[in-house]
Amino acid sequence: MPLVDYLEITPDSIARPGRDGAHLDPRILDELRAVAGATEFVVHGVGLSIGSANGYSEQYLDLLTEFLDHFPAAWHSEHLGYTQVDGRSLGTMLAMPKTRDVLELLVERVNEIQKRFQLPFLLENIVHLLPDYPGDYSDAAFLNELVARTGCGLLLDVYNLECDAANYGFDIGAFLDELDLEAVGELHVAGGVERDGMQVDVHSRATEPSTLALAQQVVARTPNLGGVTYELLAEAVPVLGAERISAELTRIRSALAA
Repeated sequence: MPLVDYLEITPDSIARPGRDGAHLDPRILDELRAVAGATEFVVHGVGLSIGSANGYSEQYLDLLTEFLDHFPAAWHSEHLGYTQVDGRSLGTMLAMPKTRDVLELLVERVNEIQKRFQLPFLLENIVHLLPDYPGDYSDAAFLNELVARTGCGLLLDVYNLECDAANYGFDIGAFLDELDLEAVGELHVAGGVERDGMQVDVHSRATEPSTLALAQQVVARTPNLGGVTYELLAEAVPVLGAERISAELTRIRSALAA
């Protein structure tokens, strides 16, 4: 706990199925209560599926409500993408087309969510697993318009930017020059793997020097940044081990505080 300023909680990952639907695991809630006085909490979802054509997940919002009934949160965030089509899980997350129709859909939904939860709401740029659908906006212009019309914030995942650059030649510098960096409230850093020629967004490794260097550049340009989160999947904890994870947190803090 001395190595972190806050914990980012994903309601989906601490939920368990029950007779009346999914609920947060009481044992994990007890663990969180034990440290609640020593740190803050923020919430980061994976199951909202804000971009699904047939609507976002009410089940996820119920889990978020349940979490907030137990603990305060400084802000909550979600991925700007979709995980379901016609109510069926894709098993992954896909990016939204940057079209006017999609923008209108997202503006309405973001406004609904912000009205329901009186907390700062951030949306995260996700990796493009597939080549982008032809749109009406650039990636940055789409995010800027969404921010301008809703007042939401942005969660900027710099490792995701690196994945898109490696896989599709995404121009990170041009994106950052165009993006409204005043809207960025949180950064994500992570380390992943290359698989079959693709840089994969799997949070299973220490951060690469290039990722920390990019994060340093962004931190220097984001006046409203609330925090930087190192993402690591639970399955990867035995791979790195507690000692290396602790060293990684110290390394990231040192690099970004310089």
